[in-house]
Amino acid sequence: MWVPVAGLPPRLTLSVFSGVGRFCVLTCGAARWRDVLARTGRGYSDFQPQLLPSQGFGESPSWVSKCRLESRRYITSPRLAETVGQILREEHEACQLFLECNPGPGILTQALLERGARVIALESDRTFIPHLESLGRNVGGKLDIVHCDFFKLDPRNYGTVKSPTVTSELLFQNLGIEALPWSKGIPLKVVGIFPTKNEKKTLWKLLHDVYSCTSIYRYGRVELNLFINEKECQKLMANPQNPHLYQALSVLWQVACEIKLLHREPWSSFDMYTQNGQLGKPKCRESLEQIQQNLCFIRLTPRRNLFTKNLTPVNYDVFFHMLKQCFMKRNAKLIDHLHSLSPVDARDILKQTRKKEKTKITNMYPRDFKRLFETIECSKDYTCKWLYDDFMEDIVT
Repeated sequence: MWVPVAGLPPRLTLSVFSGVGRFCVLTCGAARWRDVLARTGRGYSDFQPQLLPSQGFGESPSWVSKCRLESRRYITSPRLAETVGQILREEHEACQLFLECNPGPGILTQALLERGARVIALESDRTFIPHLESLGRNVGGKLDIVHCDFFKLDPRNYGTVKSPTVTSELLFQNLGIEALPWSKGIPLKVVGIFPTKNEKKTLWKLLHDVYSCTSIYRYGRVELNLFINEKECQKLMANPQNPHLYQALSVLWQVACEIKLLHREPWSSFDMYTQNGQLGKPKCRESLEQIQQNLCFIRLTPRRNLFTKNLTPVNYDVFFHMLKQCFMKRNAKLIDHLHSLSPVDARDILKQTRKKEKTKITNMYPRDFKRLFETIECSKDYTCKWLYDDFMEDIVT
């Protein structure tokens, strides 16, 4: 058995791989080797996420908001709450534990409770906590309220944690949530709305978490059910049939998760938190384009078969590096990228992956990129599998 590796400096994460001499680093025209110890290949597809030793609560990293009053969208319509509740409970799955992000006035919280779910409400604004506590008095312990911001769990920078920023390990331990093996069921479902700012930044952080099995994914295949901007949703679900939207982010999310569009709702259906502490409809200062957009309710379920012998939480960042470098020149041919990515014979790789020399990056589906990566990783005739420029280090992290 093995555990995810996290917390390494950016320059070291890429050199921690199973196998010997997996990376050749190019700098100033010369190549140097990064040798690492060989690792066993057992247990990659069915591992038990293990909690790594972490710092104390007061010593953990912090991710403090630059603006105390960030604008947030809230579900205040009973009709919309009923629709979302019906979608989330229609499949009658064994998992009845919901982690709700910033429930605000608790309209959706109440709808979930009425359908028999157990809800953990993570609310970052203390203004709403007394009302949420009142909802929990008559539901037989099915509602827990925590002053916490889900989207700021387990920050990656360093400092002192200050509420509402907490660590998932401390949070889950206090709530009695136990980890499930990756091949088992869903330990819990997250429901909420992506923050209005930095949606893409949040998506990238969650991607690193799922591929490295850190943060909430230490506990298994946590399912996300979130409202997101329609444009970002289109990018997540894009493929070669939508080349103008297709990007590395699309590939990584589709390889990692089954993505399902559950519902579309006009942006105007959501209330905003205003500067005076009140809920209200979006003001005219909001751009017309933004108001006319929909928010898409999507489900992101991590795949059971995401990890294999050749794609693991230990070497996932090389997969990220490969994709980002490919999409930097998205209209180039695959064979041209292979020459700059790996010393492995490019034509042999094309033959094994059944791709033609004329194949372009934008012709490759997510499953093709995963197969390409695994083919290079399992090449037996090369001690060095990847070429790596120092200037790319900042792009990988």
